Amino acid sequence: MARADDHRDVVPFRSAVRAWFGISLQTFGGPAGQIAVMQHAMVDERRWISQQRFLHALNFCMLLPGPEAHQLAIYVGWLLNGRRGGMVAGVLFVLPGMAALLVLSALYVGLGDTAVVSALFTGLGAAVVAIVVQALVRVAGRALTHPLLVGVAVAAFVALTVFGVPFPIVIAVAAGLGWLAARRIPALAGAGSHGAQRSGEAPALVADDALHAESASTARAVRTLGLGIVVWTVPIAAAAVLTGPGSVYTSQGLFFAGTALVTFGGAYAVLAFVAQQAVQTYGWVTAGDMVRGLALAETTPGPLIMVVQFVAFLGAYADPAPLSPWTAGVVASLLVTWVTFVPSFVFVFVGAPFIEPLRHNRALAGALTGVTAAVVGVIAALAVYFAVATLFARTRTVEIGPLAITLPDLASIRPASVAIALVAAVLLFAARWSVLRVLGVCAALGLAAGLVVRV
Repeated sequence: MARADDHRDVVPFRSAVRAWFGISLQTFGGPAGQIAVMQHAMVDERRWISQQRFLHALNFCMLLPGPEAHQLAIYVGWLLNGRRGGMVAGVLFVLPGMAALLVLSALYVGLGDTAVVSALFTGLGAAVVAIVVQALVRVAGRALTHPLLVGVAVAAFVALTVFGVPFPIVIAVAAGLGWLAARRIPALAGAGSHGAQRSGEAPALVADDALHAESASTARAVRTLGLGIVVWTVPIAAAAVLTGPGSVYTSQGLFFAGTALVTFGGAYAVLAFVAQQAVQTYGWVTAGDMVRGLALAETTPGPLIMVVQFVAFLGAYADPAPLSPWTAGVVASLLVTWVTFVPSFVFVFVGAPFIEPLRHNRALAGALTGVTAAVVGVIAALAVYFAVATLFARTRTVEIGPLAITLPDLASIRPASVAIALVAAVLLFAARWSVLRVLGVCAALGLAAGLVVRV
């Protein structure tokens, strides 16, 4: 049962700010790497929060639309220092990556047509193929602990890649299946957990009962939701008034605001949906741009979903009216970053007081298990998408009745990209190199391959 409101800091606020700043500079390698960094910093090293509370927060964030690692930072910050702790944790988690990717986007637009930069991104794009496959293996090993879950993952993959079922429907069905299956097979309720309490580990320095808590107040939740909606939507309304309802700024603001509400499973899962819409529907970027944008996002700290900032920059730069191209790129990047990440704060601040008393709820755990299994299939679909776009120059679509399958043109294979992707796979899986080191090596290999071609 929740206590009365308690706004005391359970750890010194300045210490928490320093800790979150340090974490923000280490969050490379996608959601798995970011969660691991927070696990090490908050649970293992500082012992500010217990393993069980950390996992409960993660499980809740996995059920939310948007970047779960960012939401986890906000949730843990809220537990330690209340709402100001959640604000600081969430802002710092995004800020370094946002600044870095803004600079990289500008460099890409300014220099992307040169032979040197093209060769550089050839290496980075090939590395991303191996990185996404590694993410698939990690998540599958953790999530698919029962034949039923394997079936859910395979079904999600087929539904997305062959039948074109909308992503939200896939996730909703998976959550429902997980909930129903957990009622008949109780062990499934914990199958999707991201770990367990380790025997013999030192207890947290801060007791669970001492962590920040708010009473589950419907009135407070409504006020928070209302304020959050206003803060979230004002920039989109301003863009529509100042640049017109049909401008690229309004279109991007509305699209990515909607995406933030319906995309589950973290960056790897949402990118399949974003890439399809940004490339095929709106034409803001090409498939190659999307791969290279993800490679840039991999080189910066923070959530991988930050790649939407890159997409916005390129789309607005190409269609800047009424602004200049460079100003348009910056404005669109900031607008899209805002509408993408503000909902994370609202979800956590509204939901956390209600979800805290449900730490041992089996139905919630079962739904999470189903979602996590489906995310494995989504990541597999993303891996296929990026592999085809990176390793082959051309594709063809085969239609058989209601089925539409995109296949690579085998004659258009890119030998250099295939070779670099294989090197990246060896370094990641066999040598266990970090993502950043692998990207550096593959960028160098791309440059070397480009030099050989020119010679």
